[in-house]
Amino acid sequence: MSGHSKWHNIQKTKGAQDAKRAASFTKIAKEMIVAVKEGGGSADPAYNSRLATVITKAKAANMPNDNIKRVLEKASSSGTGDNYESITYEGYGPGGVAVIVEAMTDNRNRTAGSVRHHFDKYGGNLGANGCVSWSFDKKGVLVIDNEDGDYEEDQVMMDAMDCGADDFEADGDVFTVYTTPDDFNAVADGLTAKKYTFVSAQIEMVPQNYVKLSAEDSEKMEKMLDLFEDDDDVQNTWHNWDQE
Repeated sequence: MSGHSKWHNIQKTKGAQDAKRAASFTKIAKEMIVAVKEGGGSADPAYNSRLATVITKAKAANMPNDNIKRVLEKASSSGTGDNYESITYEGYGPGGVAVIVEAMTDNRNRTAGSVRHHFDKYGGNLGANGCVSWSFDKKGVLVIDNEDGDYEEDQVMMDAMDCGADDFEADGDVFTVYTTPDDFNAVADGLTAKKYTFVSAQIEMVPQNYVKLSAEDSEKMEKMLDLFEDDDDVQNTWHNWDQE
């Protein structure tokens, strides 16, 4: 399969997230709180599939189990998160890069203004809903790091398919397993039971094609992504910039 945002190319972004671990955990905690709310108050991932998805993401990000437990206890007992809503913005970055921004906010006007500012500052522009999402596919994406050579590619592929994966991609020492959004939790649980661990595990918007940028536009795009990452209201930013 082609078209994913190539784990090697986003390792720098992941490294930045590691350096901002507390901020990353805060965003994941917010997702958990909203998942509990939208799941009718259920903090049991066995009965709340969205929550199960977020917990898988949290574990891949090395969020401690004690943190996860505290967030779930708070969410189920206090009803926190009633004011949050999920909003998706679409637009274009430098050089026509397609950008999708997923936000979770308790103040729609504040977030819309911030997102527009982030686009505008480095030569992008906020577009209408649907202007770029047609060129992305929503998929479950599980990334397995094989830098230490612990896994055999053929075995990982067979295990993934046995667990219900849609597709498998090997890129050097990184294996990427793709699922439908509905099958994500089952595949993640199946591979975890087979003793696999993930360096990233979440539902992603996977681009169908990529855009290469000049050195100048690449620098602008990097700065724009940094603004989105530092924004407390922004949960995820997806794009089709080819960072090779």
